[in-house]
Amino acid sequence: MKILLKNILIKDNQSLFNNSKKDILINDGIIVKIDAEINVTDAVIFNQENVIASIGWIDIFSNFCEPGLEHKETLETGAGAAVAGGFTQAFVLPNTNPTISTQSQVSYVVEKSNQLPITLHPIGSISKKVEGNELAEMYDMQNSGAIAFSDGTNAVQSASLFLKALQYVKAFDGIVMQMPIDAGFSKLGLMSEGIVSTQLGLPGIPAFAETLMIKRDIELLRYTQSKLHITGISTAESVELINEAKQQGLQITCSVAPHHLLFCDEDLVDYNSNLKLNPPLRCRADMLALRQALLDGKIDCIASHHFPQHIDDKICEFEYAKNGMISLQTVFSSINNAMPQLSTESLIALLSTNARNIFGLPKPIIQEGAKAELTLFNRDDFSTLTKENNKSKSINSPFFNQPQKGKVVGVVTKGKLLLN
Repeated sequence: MKILLKNILIKDNQSLFNNSKKDILINDGIIVKIDAEINVTDAVIFNQENVIASIGWIDIFSNFCEPGLEHKETLETGAGAAVAGGFTQAFVLPNTNPTISTQSQVSYVVEKSNQLPITLHPIGSISKKVEGNELAEMYDMQNSGAIAFSDGTNAVQSASLFLKALQYVKAFDGIVMQMPIDAGFSKLGLMSEGIVSTQLGLPGIPAFAETLMIKRDIELLRYTQSKLHITGISTAESVELINEAKQQGLQITCSVAPHHLLFCDEDLVDYNSNLKLNPPLRCRADMLALRQALLDGKIDCIASHHFPQHIDDKICEFEYAKNGMISLQTVFSSINNAMPQLSTESLIALLSTNARNIFGLPKPIIQEGAKAELTLFNRDDFSTLTKENNKSKSINSPFFNQPQKGKVVGVVTKGKLLLN
């Protein structure tokens, strides 16, 4: 299949064509020519104004729910949402039924990925059945294609088990991921503890439920000298703890979810269950501190934290609603709206380049002879998530029918041009 992209602004620091508008000719998934003007008659031609091309974006923390929870999401619908959000690769969480805790479950995702428009990377669980009691078959899962190891939405509460995991992955230079939540403090909380939770009469989750876990894990990392990625950070102190550990030479990185940059606890005054999240939305000062940390380069990646929930688990009293929101399709517009001052180069690093470096994935270059794995986007155009264009199987999002500045135009992946 031939694809001709016309008048595209190339953004790739590794490319000789960086910051230039060019035509890009792709044949069977390979970039065969980049020039000021290319004319062919036997290609699918794409020509829109103000479109930027970068190497394909990667999401590192999504729950696609399959197997076992297909009423919320499937690998197919999750992949469709990822494509619509501009992602050419996605890491899928082990919180399925059965969990991704064995070689066979990792292989299931890898094999299904071959039939999907994007590449899915399974995250193997740290513990068997993500129960936090006993190490899973991490070496076998790594050999079968597990990209990293995490208990996903179930943070590992046992320090001794987490220590063993950090030690174990050193044998194959692996990486452990943790969403930092001390369950002892967060189990009964419904939102972040603070002035707003008091005003609303809702039990709160203190910020130190997160920072205590991060402090613990940094000390375990210091002891093991392994690799750790903390995802879903939501407080200013979390950023500083991780940055200090980086300065000390520890192999630690972090990511933030887009909703923690766009919303804060004040947005819960109408008890919108789609904003009931874990980690919870923090105070405005924390939200602004996360934005500044992004600008300062202290945060390595944006992670969607795409957590589909069935409508019955959201259309209910706030107290009984389950945590999470779908977000793959709105990651880019959320960041573009929250932080228009963020440079395009930084945006690409947060959505693609840094994740490739952290998790050891190849970095394609936009040059002749290279594999074509591209995300096409427009920072000035507007997009609106609707029930009609929503690709997820679930609808737990606060963004429906709200125009957002920033539009993902499409992706080029696996030899195909997929447009929104």
